[in-house]
Amino acid sequence: MKGQQIEAQLLINNKLVLASDNATFDLHSPHTGEVVAKIPEATLDDVESAVAAAQNAFPAWASLSPAQRGAPLKKIADMIMAEKDELARLDAIAMGRPVSTYFDATYAATHFNYYAEASYPQGHTSLNTPGFLNMSLRQPFGVVAIIIPWNAPLVFFSKKVAPAVAAGNCVVVKSSEKAPLSSWKLAQWIEKCGFPPGVINVLSGHGQTSGNALAMHMKVRALSFTGSTRTGRAIQIASAKSNLKKVVFELGGKSPAIIFEDADLEQAVKETENSINWNSGQTCMANSRIYVAESIKGKFIEAFAKLAGSRKMGDPTDSNVNHGPQADKVQHEAVKRYIALGKESGGEVIDTGAKANGAANANGDSKSLTVHPVIFSNIPETSPLVKEEIFGPVVVINTFKTEDEAIQKANDTEFGLYAALYTKDLERAIRVGKKLESGMVGINCTSPTGCWDLPFGGWKGSGTGRESLLESMDHYLEVKSLYVRCPGIGV
Repeated sequence: MKGQQIEAQLLINNKLVLASDNATFDLHSPHTGEVVAKIPEATLDDVESAVAAAQNAFPAWASLSPAQRGAPLKKIADMIMAEKDELARLDAIAMGRPVSTYFDATYAATHFNYYAEASYPQGHTSLNTPGFLNMSLRQPFGVVAIIIPWNAPLVFFSKKVAPAVAAGNCVVVKSSEKAPLSSWKLAQWIEKCGFPPGVINVLSGHGQTSGNALAMHMKVRALSFTGSTRTGRAIQIASAKSNLKKVVFELGGKSPAIIFEDADLEQAVKETENSINWNSGQTCMANSRIYVAESIKGKFIEAFAKLAGSRKMGDPTDSNVNHGPQADKVQHEAVKRYIALGKESGGEVIDTGAKANGAANANGDSKSLTVHPVIFSNIPETSPLVKEEIFGPVVVINTFKTEDEAIQKANDTEFGLYAALYTKDLERAIRVGKKLESGMVGINCTSPTGCWDLPFGGWKGSGTGRESLLESMDHYLEVKSLYVRCPGIGV
């Protein structure tokens, strides 16, 4: 398949099909600029067909035991691991994710395997009302829409689809127009793994058409979305205007990291540099704001710049490359605009482009959309570089004098997804950690460090609801109370 242009399809009712009007759009490699695939643009009719297929499949699928629903989940986990190299290649050519950093297949297989065996929804019983045996039930919604982002498509496909179908729902997945290929690959395995027709449907296309149609659809009872805060607001409005479907959001971030004077400097530099530059800065958790104690600013920035400048640029399908391009021209131009704005702000700037390996790829000698890491310092806290999510390898490193000042600066944002702090003082770590307005806090570690069995999600504008191995299933189940009169009870 290498070198050949891919002709992708939609999956509706276990059939791989083109869009109903045969419309497609070109998917360009962000490294070479070449067209790597023709992607179907799902129409409103395709959305209707996918939702109808899911609705028709729901009664039979929901009536199966958890073990029966789990059997195809285990098979798709096996398929993912068997094809992990191909999945890594597809995301590399679609949106520039370096294959050297690709953990996504293991993540996805873990989630499908877990929900294949752990999905036993249970309610509660109560004898607290005399003469009644009361109980609550946990039951699936029916049709669930899942809209996934482009920066780690296989991760989000698995962490949303696995719990939703394990709970007994049937799903319509819409992949991102920037990175649809790994979802398309999984779509080819759905029937082979034993999922009945309609249980999992996979659409591709742009949000304003198929995404909006799913958000407004009266038969979609729940919707899970990961992406920008702006799109999350639009989906919530659509939910309110339609059927008040349940929404679960993991949205944007502007994550702070606080480096106290007693921190392990080497560890803090290594981990914060990886956080902002991993996946070329295209992660919602990236610590794009770093607040360093004034006394260690010079040492920290010097070490940080040296590490950032050593990143290996180039072809994301090359296992020696650890810094790929931005996902597409739109993202590339947005990052470049922020960099230009930062250079006009009057602060300090270190552009690693002159030193980084493969600099020619980003300096006009090829069509690669690579952006070298850029470090800004002494930037006003009111600057867009500090307030807005850039989604690129751009970091602001400012200073603080006191603990209270560090906390105030870290919290001065409408985002609240991930925060981090580095200190050897355990009391300070817990005290500051409690005060940070964030759904997740790393202590002597930073993103993407997490914990699969603890809640993942954000405060404020960074989302609603939580996802994890133990939390996700709650979002895909309705709760019903039954009041059963039993006169003999309580006598």
